Order: sequence, then structure tokens, then C-alpha cells
Amino acid sequence: MLEEVERWLSARSWSVSDRPLHQILAAKQRTGQTVSVVLPALNEEETVGDIVAAIRHDLMCQVPLVDEIVVVDSGSTDATAKVAAAAGARVAHRDEILPRLAPVPGKGEVLWRSLLVTGGDIVAFVDADLREFSSDFVTGIVGPLLTDPDVHLVKAMYDRPLGAAAGQGGRVTELMARPLLNMHWPRLAGFVQPLGGEYAARRSLLERLPFPVGYGVELGMLVDALHLVGLDALAQVDVGVRKHRHQDGQALGRMSAAIYRTAQLRLARGHLIRPSLTQFERGEDGFEPRTFSVDTEERPPMLEIAEYARRKVA
Repeated sequence: MLEEVERWLSARSWSVSDRPLHQILAAKQRTGQTVSVVLPALNEEETVGDIVAAIRHDLMCQVPLVDEIVVVDSGSTDATAKVAAAAGARVAHRDEILPRLAPVPGKGEVLWRSLLVTGGDIVAFVDADLREFSSDFVTGIVGPLLTDPDVHLVKAMYDRPLGAAAGQGGRVTELMARPLLNMHWPRLAGFVQPLGGEYAARRSLLERLPFPVGYGVELGMLVDALHLVGLDALAQVDVGVRKHRHQDGQALGRMSAAIYRTAQLRLARGHLIRPSLTQFERGEDGFEPRTFSVDTEERPPMLEIAEYARRKVA
């Protein structure tokens, strides 16, 4: 590991207990910064309500840390939107945000559009499929941003069990993202959960970043933030254990391909073969091929969007 990364691990890796809630609240009051929490959601009716309710109770009703909770529904066909609203979130529908641009499927698309329907100086993203959720996830990633003006982006780190097996979750991280980062961006090798969906950043950074529309958004954001603000502006906080729904092997394959493509685009723009991934499923006549495009469309920095610029002026 690079000496720079070893120093970063000592200086920019914390535990949620390092910043007590009263300290974070005092910093928020002193600086006047506002905090938005965004949950991107697609068919998460079983879990989204509990997450919203916990954040609202602990960090809005009990203490005034979070200023708004927004669930951005990515075309759910279940009761996700209804459950989220009942729990106290404001629900925004992906297709109704920036309607002049036809939406494309993908988590990154939803995160990008969320900047248009939130107002916080700090934006915290939390996946909507977490189980046994603790509001420490939010205080952990928001705390450094409120208390340290030199920090611009904070990732949560945690244990990820796979069923009863401790530490065996995060398979795409270990098989794809971590090798890519270590080989091509070794300054980012200290991140424990580079693909984790729980992170917070200053709006002033997020609005300058391009957003890969799909699964590559977390890796792309880390790499681009490194180049924009430098390693010392990035940090991570240990928030304990993350439990969530796990995807099957083929879905993980598609995720890995999209992440590789995101990395590839950052290593060498242009002159690339349009990528695809062929997987196999057993059918009546044996194994049948299924081919998926893994081209990684990206949305431009939000500052380049006219509607966003007009909103900032207003």
C-alpha cells in the first residue's frame, strides 16, 4: 500500500462514535448547513418505510439534523411510493424530474436527478433495501462534512454478511472493484466499501461530477472526486454492519461488467468497442445465450443543466 494511503487511513478513517451527535448538531447550528437524505428506490416496499421512519424519528423529530428526506422512485410497480410517503418522506418520481430528458434505467440516473429535487448543502445517499437499519448510517457519513470543511465526500464502511457468513458480502467489490482500484487508482485502495450505497457529499462537489447512469456510479464518483478535490478531501466512517438483499450471480455479472466499463472509460476515452455481456441460462433445449448491453451512459455535471442553473439563481 502507498505511504500516502497509509497516512490517509490514519487521518481520514473514523468510527461513527468519534463524532457524538451533540457535536454534529453544534457544528450544523454554527455553520448553518442543511442536510438532505436521498433514498433511490425500485420496488422496495418491504424496507423503505422502516428506513424513512427511523431517519425521521431519530434525526428530524428527536433532533434537527436532517432537513429533508426524499425518496426518488425509479419506476416501482409495488407500493414503494405509498409506503415511503406514509413513513414521512417526500416522494419524487424519476420520470417527472427534468421531463425534457427521457430517463434511462439505472441507479446513477436516479441519484443524478435527485440533485434537482433536493436543497441541502450536504446530500446523503442511502440505499432503500437495508434491513435492521440504524440512523448511525446517516450521522456517520454526515458528521465529518459538518465538522470539517476540508472533507467533501464521505463513504460508509461496514461488515457485509452473506446470510450467516460474516464478511462474505460485497462480492463485486472484492472480485472487480477492489482489483481495479488497486491497479489503476492505488490512491483509492484504502476504501473499505468503494461500491457501498451509503455516502454523503457536499452539493458543491456533486454538481460538478458526471454521473454514470447505472451500477458504475459509485466507482465513477470516487475516481472523479479524487481528481477534482484530492484524496485528503475524501473520508470513510465505520458504521457497523450492513444487511440487505443480495442479488444472484448473473445480476452480479452484469453489475461487474458495468463497473469495468465505467473504469475503462476513465482510463481511455474513445476508440472503444461497444461492449456487451453474454450470459447463459438453461432452457428446454440446453443452455441459451442472453446478451446485455453494458455501455455506460453518463449524465453531465448538473451545473451544465439549464434548469439546475436557473434554480440556483432563483
